[in-house]
Amino acid sequence: MAKEIAIGKRAKISEAQQYMLLAVLGASIFLGVAISLIFHFIKQISFNANVIMAEDQSIVAYSNIIKNIGICTAPSGATYSDSELAKCDPNSIDASQIPGTLRANILEGLASNEALNSVPKEDNSSCRNPDTGKNFTYKELTKIYSEANGSDELQSASHLIRSCSALRIIPDALPAFQNEEALLASLNKLFNISDWQPESISPSDSYVNTPLAPGLNATQVNLSVTADPSKTMTVLHNIERSIREFDFERATISWENNGELSLTARATADYMNESSMTETTKTIKAEGK
Repeated sequence: MAKEIAIGKRAKISEAQQYMLLAVLGASIFLGVAISLIFHFIKQISFNANVIMAEDQSIVAYSNIIKNIGICTAPSGATYSDSELAKCDPNSIDASQIPGTLRANILEGLASNEALNSVPKEDNSSCRNPDTGKNFTYKELTKIYSEANGSDELQSASHLIRSCSALRIIPDALPAFQNEEALLASLNKLFNISDWQPESISPSDSYVNTPLAPGLNATQVNLSVTADPSKTMTVLHNIERSIREFDFERATISWENNGELSLTARATADYMNESSMTETTKTIKAEGK
C-alpha cells in the first residue's frame, strides 16, 4: 500500500513538472514573440519618425527658397501653408512687400545702379516716356511699378524695369547661355560703329570650351581687320569699350605694302550657365543604412 502511494505521488510530481515545463516554455515563447514585436514596432516608429523629419526638412527648404527669392510674401509661420501658397501670385507682389529678398535686391539695387545705367541705351521706343519724349528714368520706372494695380499691370511694369533700367546691361555683359549668332552680331555692330565693314568674322571650330570657373564658360571667335592704321585702331578701341568683354588670346599685326594695318586675332567672350535649382531625392530605409 505504501509503495503504491509513493508511486502515485511520484506520478503526480512528474505530471506537475511537465505542466511547469510547458508553462515555462509557453511563457518563453510569449516573451520572445513580445520582444520581437517590440523591436519591430520600435523600428517602425523610428522609420516613420525619420520620414516625418525628412518631410519637415523638405518643407522648410522649399519655404526658404520661396521666401528668399521673393516669389511670395513671407509666411505667417515658419513655413508656408497650403492656403498661403494657393493665394500666392508673384506678378501681384510689390518689391516693398518682400524686403531683403533676391527679387527686391535686383529691382531696387541693380536696377538703379548708376555705373550700369551710365552705359548708353539702345533706341527702344517702348522705353520712351510718351509725356516727355525721352527715355524713362529709374525714378519714373519705379513710380510706374509702385502705382501698378493687378497682375497684368505689375507684370508690364516689371518688364519695363528689366528692359529699360540698368538691368538691361547684365545679360548684354554676361549672357546666360552661349549664343554665337548674338556674339557675332555684337561684333558686327562694333565694326559698323567704327564705320568699317569686316573682312571676316567667324566662330572658332577648334576651340575646346573649358570652364573658367564654376558656371562660367567662354566661346571663341576669329576676326580679321585690314584698313588704314586709324581705322584699325578705332575698331580695337570700340571693342575695348564694349560692355561685352572680348579677351584677345592671340593677335597678329602686320603692315601691308599699301600702308594699311592688318590685324588677325582670336578672342574669347564669356557667358554664364543658366542658374537653376537642383531637386534632390533622399531615400530613407528602415534599416537605417
